Amino acid sequence: MNVTGIIAEYNPFHNGHLYQIKKIKAQDESLIIAVMSGSFTQRGEAAIFDKWQRAETAVKSGCDIVLELPFAFACRSAQDFARGGVTLLNRLGIVNQLAFGAECADLSILQNIALQLDDKAFQEKLHAHIASGLSYAQAISAALDLDTEITALIKQPNNILAIEYLRSLRLLSSDIRPLLIPRQGAGYHEEKINGNLASATAIRHALYRRENLSDLKAVMPPASQELTSQNLTSQLPKMNRLYLPLQAKLLTSNLPRLQNIYGINEGLENRILDCAKTADNWQELIQAVTTKRYPASRIARTLLYLLMNIDKDSIALFDQTGPLYARLLAVSPQGKTILREIKAQSSLPLITKTSQYLTTTKRREVQTDLTPLEQMLRLDTLATELRQLTCEKKSPRNDFQQSPIFIR
Repeated sequence: MNVTGIIAEYNPFHNGHLYQIKKIKAQDESLIIAVMSGSFTQRGEAAIFDKWQRAETAVKSGCDIVLELPFAFACRSAQDFARGGVTLLNRLGIVNQLAFGAECADLSILQNIALQLDDKAFQEKLHAHIASGLSYAQAISAALDLDTEITALIKQPNNILAIEYLRSLRLLSSDIRPLLIPRQGAGYHEEKINGNLASATAIRHALYRRENLSDLKAVMPPASQELTSQNLTSQLPKMNRLYLPLQAKLLTSNLPRLQNIYGINEGLENRILDCAKTADNWQELIQAVTTKRYPASRIARTLLYLLMNIDKDSIALFDQTGPLYARLLAVSPQGKTILREIKAQSSLPLITKTSQYLTTTKRREVQTDLTPLEQMLRLDTLATELRQLTCEKKSPRNDFQQSPIFIR
């Protein structure tokens, strides 16, 4: 039996994702396990729909199992996001191949770049360029001394992720083989809806602005159309709702505590404090703090770490352990048939009931008294409830009461 893994956000699920699934299934009769971001995305934004809604949509559209990528890896840089997802899939013990999209259609080019990234001399150059103020993609290009064509390739977000997936597979000495599916249609950041393939960015913009909503039927499968029609703009998450809690946190935190937050270094805490005095909302603060050295996505993630009190030692621990569980969100009838095999082959516990591993009472204990698994799961549950604060209407779903969704 062939089992294909996908690492995704499905924010929301659209025809580009459906195209990828169809290409996988056209290759062979593969079951598909998706590892999906939970309540927040890699760019430090609340997912447009909750993780159970997005997981259900993915299963109705062709995935067989959807697992949650722990927040400790989902809301991180491309390198950490990829490593967390690949490690989780690898530890399941049954995944044969990893499918991913990229703007580049030549797997060998991506593999060659991935191979060079862990060269010692390259790493020294990379960190020197990052220290000089270059972004991660810019620093890679500069360190590799790439030609213009390859430099342009590196700047494409899906290419960066593809390279990091390949890098993670090699570092883990994984038997999982890569399956490159060239990206089709609109670019990652394209904000316009044209034809039947649109970026997730364009779809989110249409939903928030309530513009071109009739065009969404052409770019989303039926399950996604049904989900979006059920959610009015007032129910969509808005990060600005977290600004008042953030201001209170900044007001009551001393400098040593701020300096210990993951993502804060080199005086970034002072820049955040200064900009928070004049910024009127969450987005304005991110824009004010953003520099060439600190891109907006990193600032957005850092503000979340600050709200959730995620310190550097915690992330160092998670980077050492990797994902410590497989949290089941949704499953198809076909996927249900291999759950027993996952339990038998996986080095990770398959979590279907959070309270068996963490309770609300346990979650409030001193963090250092929790096991690494409990600490990691604690962040997932906090992220779920933090996302609810970004919504006008509180969702009835929470990690301690919501069971995985079994699609009939």
